[in-house]
Amino acid sequence: MYNNILVPIATDHDPNTDQAIEIARRLSAERARITALTVVESIPDYIGTHLPHGHLELARQEMQADLEASLGQAADVKVVVVSGHSGRTILDWADENDVDCIVMASHRPDLSDYFLGSTASRVVRHAQCAVHVLR
Repeated sequence: MYNNILVPIATDHDPNTDQAIEIARRLSAERARITALTVVESIPDYIGTHLPHGHLELARQEMQADLEASLGQAADVKVVVVSGHSGRTILDWADENDVDCIVMASHRPDLSDYFLGSTASRVVRHAQCAVHVLR
């Protein structure tokens, strides 16, 4: 059983989100922490300067509220929204927060990422902890 589980969730809230959270609960030890993490892709500075002041922070807050609403009142799941490149940011967040298991969904692959989605593939190859991938 795991004590600190990370569940990365795509910004479009993949239909497997509920299943990933349920699997995280089943894999968790008593009093384990489960974190639902959404990574918002960083916007280049040359685009960000043309957006209204505070727009990006407001969008992040709305995304966090939307994710919290979609998870219901799950008291055992903490919601975190961060910015960055999805694969690298998931790995960095897991390392910085002593995650011992990552539970994530993978989309149907195309030729460029034949067995796993590109983000899931990167996480599986580079994670310093156990990774459980849903298909």
